[in-house]
Amino acid sequence: MSIAAKDVMSLRQKTGLGMMDCKEALKATDGDMTAAEEWIRKKRKGKMDKRTERTTGEGRIGIHIDGDAAVIVEIKTETDFTAKNEDFVSMVDSICKIAMGHPAGDIAVNDDIQKLVDDVRIKTGENANYTRGQKFEGGSYGSYVHHDGKRACLLRVEGTVPDDVLKGICQHIVFHDPDAIGPDDVSEEQLDQIRNKGLAEAKESGKNDEIAGKIAEGKVRKFLEENTLIKQKYVLDETKTIEELLPADAKITHFVRYTLGG
Repeated sequence: MSIAAKDVMSLRQKTGLGMMDCKEALKATDGDMTAAEEWIRKKRKGKMDKRTERTTGEGRIGIHIDGDAAVIVEIKTETDFTAKNEDFVSMVDSICKIAMGHPAGDIAVNDDIQKLVDDVRIKTGENANYTRGQKFEGGSYGSYVHHDGKRACLLRVEGTVPDDVLKGICQHIVFHDPDAIGPDDVSEEQLDQIRNKGLAEAKESGKNDEIAGKIAEGKVRKFLEENTLIKQKYVLDETKTIEELLPADAKITHFVRYTLGG
């Protein structure tokens, strides 16, 4: 049968494939556009499945917030060129929206997510995969995705916190990578290790028990100031701690920080 040039062009725009591939697909499906897309997907996916050993060192992290629910996902691909492509960015956003339909917790890949990933693999010829994602429910949220899409933070709070403060705290987390929210979230075992090491070092240097004890407690205090979120100095204004940024009725209940591949 004769295939109209406009149909070939339309299929090319949808799939990103060459004119000859699109013409072949339309001929194989008697000009049915929907069937042709599926024909291409099956044929090209078989070839792409043989390339899954290719390293996916680039990609993008996406975040979506809707009321009292939020998701963060990571999708990887081979090159930074593809990761910055409009279609890839749009695909990550679409996966975020699909993920919002999942229950809270880790988000496993499903057929809808896989189809979007496969479409990008087919169109770009690169290996790509959905690598991880989480959904949260309850509370309010702030977020920050770095301009390159390779670092991001999703923050959950109770109480009312201005949007600019939420974003600022998320930026801080991306760049300072705290171990815990506050001192209460650090185990006594870890604090004891720091304290005991400080005591031993002070005594080895000739300090008496009283001075050694003060030095050890100072090391614990310094550790908490450097490694717990609310005690850290705010990256955008080091005259304040994160704790001092929060309104009296507000509390940080959770944060998740993604670094691409990390």
